[in-house]
Amino acid sequence: MKAGIIEDVYPLSPLQEGMLFHHLYAPNSGVDIEQIICTLQEDLQVPVFNQAWQLVTDDHPILRSRFRWEGLDKPVQEVYDRVTLPIQQKDWRDYSEHEQHLSLQAYLNDDRSRDFDLTQAPLMRLALFRTGAADYRLVWSFQHVLLDGRSFPLVLKRVFNLYEALRQGRDIQLSPTRPYRDYINWLYAQDWSKAQEFWRAKLKGYTSPVLLKVAIATPPATQEGYGRQQSALSADLTNTLRSQAERHKVTLNTFMQGAWALLLSRYSGQADVVFGATRACRRSALDGAEDMVGLLINTLPVRVQTFSETQLLPWLQALRAQQIEVRQYEHTPLARVQGWSDLPPGTPLFESLLVFENYQLNALLRAQGGDWLHREFHYIGQTNFPLTVLCYAEQELLIQIEYDRSCFEDAAITRMLGHLETLLDGMAADPYRQLSDYPLLTPAELRQLLFEWNAVRTDYSRNICLHELFEARAATLPDQTAVVFEGEALSYGELNRRANRLANYLHTLGVGPEIRVGLYLERSLEMLIGLLAILKAGGAYVPLDPSYPAERINFMLEDAQVPVLIAERRLLDGLNAGRAKLLCLDTDGDEIEQCQDHNPQC
Repeated sequence: MKAGIIEDVYPLSPLQEGMLFHHLYAPNSGVDIEQIICTLQEDLQVPVFNQAWQLVTDDHPILRSRFRWEGLDKPVQEVYDRVTLPIQQKDWRDYSEHEQHLSLQAYLNDDRSRDFDLTQAPLMRLALFRTGAADYRLVWSFQHVLLDGRSFPLVLKRVFNLYEALRQGRDIQLSPTRPYRDYINWLYAQDWSKAQEFWRAKLKGYTSPVLLKVAIATPPATQEGYGRQQSALSADLTNTLRSQAERHKVTLNTFMQGAWALLLSRYSGQADVVFGATRACRRSALDGAEDMVGLLINTLPVRVQTFSETQLLPWLQALRAQQIEVRQYEHTPLARVQGWSDLPPGTPLFESLLVFENYQLNALLRAQGGDWLHREFHYIGQTNFPLTVLCYAEQELLIQIEYDRSCFEDAAITRMLGHLETLLDGMAADPYRQLSDYPLLTPAELRQLLFEWNAVRTDYSRNICLHELFEARAATLPDQTAVVFEGEALSYGELNRRANRLANYLHTLGVGPEIRVGLYLERSLEMLIGLLAILKAGGAYVPLDPSYPAERINFMLEDAQVPVLIAERRLLDGLNAGRAKLLCLDTDGDEIEQCQDHNPQC
C-alpha cells in the first residue's frame, strides 16, 4: 500500500516486543492475527462506509504504524502521516447460502495464514462481501500488536458513527483522543523497583510449573492446528454465582479463577499452581487511557495454593484480595516478572491463560440500540499459549477454550469444559466446604466410573486375598511384565520375590494380623513392593502421601498408632516417627536381601 512520510518514531511496549518475537519465531502460524466478522443487515452505502474507515485510520496514529528492527539495538514503531487502508470487495449474491458460508470460511482461513508483514503499514485490512440486497459480511483483520480488546469497540463505534454522519451529510467532528505514544512514554517512565520486590515475594519458592496431564493429541493431517470449543452455564447457575459473589464480596471473575486453579491442581497433582491472566491496565494508567486506541493490556501470573483442607470462601476472598493488590503493579512487563521468579531461565511461568470479560463484543455494541440491533459482531483470535480460557459474564456465563491440537485432543477439552462447570456448580451450591470436597467429574463420568466400568463379574472366591491372587498369577506367568515405571520393568516373578523378602523381614519386626504399617513412599516400584509385602505379612497398610506437610504426616502416624513405618531416608526431614520402628528401603536394603523369597505363611 502507498504510504506517506514517517511522522513519528518511538519504542515498543514490552507486550508488543513479545508479539514481535512470536511473529518472527513462528511466521504464518496464525498467532496474534485478529479477525472480527461483522454481519450488516442494512442498505450499506459502500463508498461512504469505506471513507469512514479511512478517516478513522487517518485519525489514530497506531493504525498507521509499522515496525522496524533490523540493524537496531531495540525495535521501534514508525508512524506514517498517511496510509491507504486496503479494502477488498466481492459480490456473493449469486451464491447459495451454503456456498456463501463455505466461501467465508475459506477466506478466513486464507486470511489468517497470510499473516502481515510488520514492516509495512497499515497492519490491518478489510474485506466486504455482499450476500443479499441489504446484507453484507465485513471481515476486519489486523495484527494484535496494534490493538487490544478494549480498542475494538472504540474503533467500531467511531467508524459507524462517522458513517452515519457522512451518510446524512452532517459535519464531521472527531473528538480528540490521546495517541498511543503517550502511553509508551508513560510506561517507560515507570520505576520497577517496588514491582520487583512485589513479584519476587509473590513467586518465591515456585519452582515446578504446572504440566497438564491430559491426553496428547495425534490429529490427522487434515485437522486444523487450533481448536475452539465453548459451553454456556445456565442462567440459574450464573445468577447463583453472581449472588454468591456479591454476598461474600468477591467477583464472578474470582469464582472463575478459583475454579480454574482447582482444575489445574486436580489435573497436575500440584497444590501450588500458576496460570496467566490478562488485565486491561487502563484505569491504573495515565489520564485518557480509557479511550485510547492501542495495546494496553498485560498478561501476568496468578499464583494459587489449593491445599485440600482450605475452606472455599476465605480462599476466594484471599484470591480477590490478590487481584486488587496486583493493580498497582499490573503494568510490570511479563519478561521482568519471569526473570524475578525462581524458575530456571527459559522456563515459562505458565502455559494456560484465563481471559475474563464482562461482555462479548457483540452484546456490548448491540446494547446501543438503533441500527446496531441489525448488526452482529463475531471475534476470532489466537494466542501463543497452548490453552486459553475466555469467559464472558453475560446472562449465561459463556466459557470458551481455544487450544493447540498438537497438545490437546478435542475430547479432552470437551471433558475439561464439563469439569469446569461441575466445579462452578458445586461452588455455587455450597460455598462453605473444603476445596477437597468439590467434585470434578460430571454426572455422566461418575455414572461411567461407578457403574459402567465396574459392571464386571469374577469367579474369584471371596476367601482369597489380593496378595494370594497375585501369587497365583506370579506362579503361572513368572516372566510376564507386571509393572513398568520410568523405564524400569519388573516381571511377576521378580515383583513377587522382592515383596516376599520384604514381607519376611516385616515378620521379624512383629508385623502380622491387625498390625498397621505406615507406607511413606512416593509413587514408585518400591511403593508397590511395600504394599504387597505388608499384605503378604498379614498386616494392614496405612498410606502416607509425601506431598502432605510434615505436621499432617506426624498427626496421622500418632492417630493410627503405627508400630512400623516403611519409608526412604530422603523423605524424613521434619518427620517424627515416634515409637514406630523405621524401615528405610534405601538404607536397610542389605538386611532385607538376606531374607527368604518364598511366599510367607500368614
